[in-house]
Amino acid sequence: MSTPHNEANLGDIAKTVIMPGDPLRAKYIAENFLENVKLVNQVRGMYAYTGTYKGNEITVMASGMGMPSMGIYAYELYKFYEVENIIRIGSCGGYKPELKLFDIILAEKVFSESSFALTLNNDNCHIAQADKELNSIIEKTAKETNINLFKGNTVCTDCFDVYMTDVNKFLERVPSDFNPLGAEMEAFALFYTAKMLNKKAACLMSVVDSKFIKEIATPEERQTGLNNMIKLALEAAVFGDGAKKQES
Repeated sequence: MSTPHNEANLGDIAKTVIMPGDPLRAKYIAENFLENVKLVNQVRGMYAYTGTYKGNEITVMASGMGMPSMGIYAYELYKFYEVENIIRIGSCGGYKPELKLFDIILAEKVFSESSFALTLNNDNCHIAQADKELNSIIEKTAKETNINLFKGNTVCTDCFDVYMTDVNKFLERVPSDFNPLGAEMEAFALFYTAKMLNKKAACLMSVVDSKFIKEIATPEERQTGLNNMIKLALEAAVFGDGAKKQES
């Protein structure tokens, strides 16, 4: 079985997928964190690798940039490959002065002006939420692994917010009580697709730029300098599988 965007066969992809945007980040994770790795997709250069982490089967697959790309891959993974959980790991811009370079954010609710939900599902929806159980597992894992985590709402934009002519005008259109910690470009499509298909999704983000920070992460740092976030996602996937095994 395959789709127009994924050459993997059914069974090649694990029930839990760790999903960076960058295909090279997926490659980096597979080569540095997984064992018994197999490349299961390279259509359009959107690499997917399945291997084991501490004996647990995990797939790491790139989503590409933006909601349309995330929407395609998340939908196909959930719908056609029987994936149950997707944990997005990506970069974001920080919106709070207390956030430092490479601090990690766990998204709760995500606001977007996008018509993604309307186009996909005739639903005029602009706020989507992460799966509470999956977020709880990530929070517990962060405490056990001593990884600092900021949890809160974020925004998901149709363009790179650094390129906006006036980001403050955009922020004025965000609900007044939403108080976003940061901005990225994929989580709304992931969360909405997961809810529509009765699946689970979460999003971890590392801060790589901010108006409060003079330094901006280089492309190399974005690719390889996010190891704490990668470790947290993988450990959470193992933690979740272990909890399910104990329950059964």
